Amino acid sequence: MKNSLIIEETNDTPKIILDKLNGVFEISGRSLPENAVKFYSPVLKWMEEYIVTPNQATHFEFKLDYFNSASTKKLFEVITILEKLSSNSLPVTVIWYHTKDDELIRNRGLEIKEMVELPFEVKMY
Repeated sequence: MKNSLIIEETNDTPKIILDKLNGVFEISGRSLPENAVKFYSPVLKWMEEYIVTPNQATHFEFKLDYFNSASTKKLFEVITILEKLSSNSLPVTVIWYHTKDDELIRNRGLEIKEMVELPFEVKMY
């Protein structure tokens, strides 16, 4: 497994930092890739490998400004992988950030929080 996967942000894709050595796990920006399955494939593969030999604790942050319906499914798959990790008794925290005026992102975070069994905070930044 590679220790990190970094994907730089574009107009249509988010910045993704999966850095095991420094304990930084973040998806931020806008997520409307033309092909969400293709874009998120290496992310999901990395996450599945990570949970085999994870850090002692995992703190994952989502700081999305916008995401389309195809991205919603892939983001939920990332969270589902984190839920698997959490079920192995390792501490996992998910922070879902939203801006003060972004009710849509806030509500989406609250919806996801209700569907998963792991520490999941929805915070304003």
